[in-house]
Amino acid sequence: MLDRLQSLADRYDKLSELLCDPDVANDSKKLRDYSKEQSDLQPAYEAYTEYKTVVEELDAAKTMQGEKLDDEMREMVKMEIEELSARKRELDEKIRILLLPKDPNDDKNVIIEIRGAAGGDEAALFAADLYRMYTRYADTQGWRVELMDANMNDLGGFKEVIFMINGRGAYSKMKFESGAHRVQRIPTTESGGRIHTSTSTVSVMPEAEEVDIEILDKDIRVDTFCSSGAGGQSVNTTKSAVRVTHMPTGIMATCQDGKSQNSNKEKALQVLRARISDMMRQEEEAKYAGERKSKVGTGDRSERIRTYNFPQSRVTDHRIGLTMHKLDQVMNGEIEEIVSALTIAEQADLMEQEV
Repeated sequence: MLDRLQSLADRYDKLSELLCDPDVANDSKKLRDYSKEQSDLQPAYEAYTEYKTVVEELDAAKTMQGEKLDDEMREMVKMEIEELSARKRELDEKIRILLLPKDPNDDKNVIIEIRGAAGGDEAALFAADLYRMYTRYADTQGWRVELMDANMNDLGGFKEVIFMINGRGAYSKMKFESGAHRVQRIPTTESGGRIHTSTSTVSVMPEAEEVDIEILDKDIRVDTFCSSGAGGQSVNTTKSAVRVTHMPTGIMATCQDGKSQNSNKEKALQVLRARISDMMRQEEEAKYAGERKSKVGTGDRSERIRTYNFPQSRVTDHRIGLTMHKLDQVMNGEIEEIVSALTIAEQADLMEQEV
């Protein structure tokens, strides 16, 4: 581990030199790439620098302990050794986590698709609740939310809603949300006061850049139509809505939120690239399904991952057995506790696989 850390520290120092090079400063791509690489290395570099300092101070304190000391000084040295030993253990654990394999998509923006599934209108209403939950959480993280496409029902619920969250590290936190979300509550449409169970599915995909997924003009078909609102009522008479179909895969993406056809086409292509990339990723992961499979899970939208029980104000994440009795706060976007617990569980899985 120490050899790996030293190699990392050497690379960090080399990047500092490169970033001071005038040739690099005049090359925007190199400057951006080197700056990002150094930024990614910085947490481990700083932890390793502190680790070396702590080890040096601990060795010096242990050497002093072997010398002739009065009782007061001996007690002080003993306390210092205990404190430094505790800090060394903390840094050992922190560095182990920092050196775990990192998902290359973790820093990317995300495209999220939420669909009402089992439960009809109630499922669509819950899909809208999930959308509000994620947008409020994004606000707390300083991320920007951009609506890509939405298909509403007459009650204000979403049959489907697609949106992008722009912000560094968005995928690292949001990737755990993919799956089936189950709600148990009395629907507003229920006159008898009975509790219903409905589900909405969430799919979280890292944004795919044009350099990641190349879509050739000859491989797509672009259809235009009039945008529509709840109940299929036309909300404008111009054909600004766009549907893009990738002919080799049959994957489609639609956008009608923007007012211009060009804007909607660009957004639809963003969604299309993300869907194609997600399909390729899942196919690749399927090849190794029996190897190094994460217990947390971040991709299968058919997997029931969480239940929201309104009568008991209870939220349960089934993957890690986490139960919280603060549903109101969670639905208001306060999901960091859940995200942190899932992140820790993923790290534990990775550590187990590294052994």
